Amino acid sequence: METRRRTLVKAIVWNLMGLLVMSLVGLAMTGSAAIGGAMAVVNTVIGLSMYVAYERIWSRIGWGRRHG
Repeated sequence: METRRRTLVKAIVWNLMGLLVMSLVGLAMTGSAAIGGAMAVVNTVIGLSMYVAYERIWSRIGWGRRHG
């Protein structure tokens, strides 16, 4: 079982990487750092929330785990 803190740290690191990538994609697609950055921030907030919920749900499911 994973702690909530570990799940949160993993989610934050993952989303920081995604924020950087989405900022670059947004900039490339719109030509605007402000619009690209705004798109990336919205995506990161949604993605972080969904990732934490997803990980917490899976942490309660025993299927596919090996013990011992």
